[in-house]
Amino acid sequence: MNNRFKMNKRDHKAILDSLARLLADTENIYLKTKNYHWNASMPTFHTFNEMFENQYVELASAFDLIAERIRAFGIAAPVSHIQFNNPDALKETSNPPKVQEMIQDLLADQETIIKTVRSVFYEAINAEDEITKDLMVQRIQAHEKSASIFRDYLINK
Repeated sequence: MNNRFKMNKRDHKAILDSLARLLADTENIYLKTKNYHWNASMPTFHTFNEMFENQYVELASAFDLIAERIRAFGIAAPVSHIQFNNPDALKETSNPPKVQEMIQDLLADQETIIKTVRSVFYEAINAEDEITKDLMVQRIQAHEKSASIFRDYLINK
């Protein structure tokens, strides 16, 4: 494993493992959000369709940024579920639920991914990896905003 950043092996491995886990979680929440975008039903179709679209577009960008950060470490970004090999990954849904359940599900996923991002953030601090740390600050802000939107919907429902 190439260590371009001259960090110790433990920090290098910890950051790469954490980024791979975050990449898997980001892919899962992206796919789930896209699924919900396609399957939000009437009478709230337009509102939720647009909200879910905004979410998955932002997640697609995040997915690229996280993969590019892994590539910056000199290794290939994982590209399959087998490579992700993350038993703690966010759970997929087989049948689209009702809209309120979609929101509850995505809120739970956002809260879970915030914890994952924070763990990567602290790994980056320990390794003195400012670039990864800054990326995680951006990710925390984005996921907290999404969680807030979902939480507000559930409170005002």
